[in-house]
Amino acid sequence: MKWTINQLQKHRSKELKIDEYVNAEEIMKIDQSIRGVPPIHVTGMADIGSSKITFHLNIKGQLILPCSRTLVDVDYPINVDTIETFLLNGPNYETDEEVHRVKGDVIDLNPIIYEILLLEVPMQVIAENSTEEGAPQSGKDWEVIHKKDKKDKVDPRLAGLAKFFEQNDQSSDS
Repeated sequence: MKWTINQLQKHRSKELKIDEYVNAEEIMKIDQSIRGVPPIHVTGMADIGSSKITFHLNIKGQLILPCSRTLVDVDYPINVDTIETFLLNGPNYETDEEVHRVKGDVIDLNPIIYEILLLEVPMQVIAENSTEEGAPQSGKDWEVIHKKDKKDKVDPRLAGLAKFFEQNDQSSDS
């Protein structure tokens, strides 16, 4: 999603409609927790003036992230509305809104879309159908113990201690 300023200035009298799919797989290199990024649908319009260009965008798609409990893939939906303003080589004035300065003759929205997608990645994702199948159930010197299995099981390291108390109970009864 790149345009030269001359291409955009041709649309100054009418608004520029945007309806494109963006390949955002580059963000998987930045954030290793993202397992996949199907094409992201970007729609919106651009208001083009003599000193600034404002993009009104809707970014819609999904990210494939690991479930925090089971590590299975989870499709995490993304739907973000954003307004991005680019100041052209006009006067440098201060504004309350966040703006981007145009360097050179090209406006590239891809880095901004990548940044927005990275900001949408949550700290934790939990799969709706969280089953125990996805997570490993045992490993070297460990295993998952369920409450029903734990009830009657005695730790082998403490088996000798249990016999000690049985002997004390028998000797106090006599």
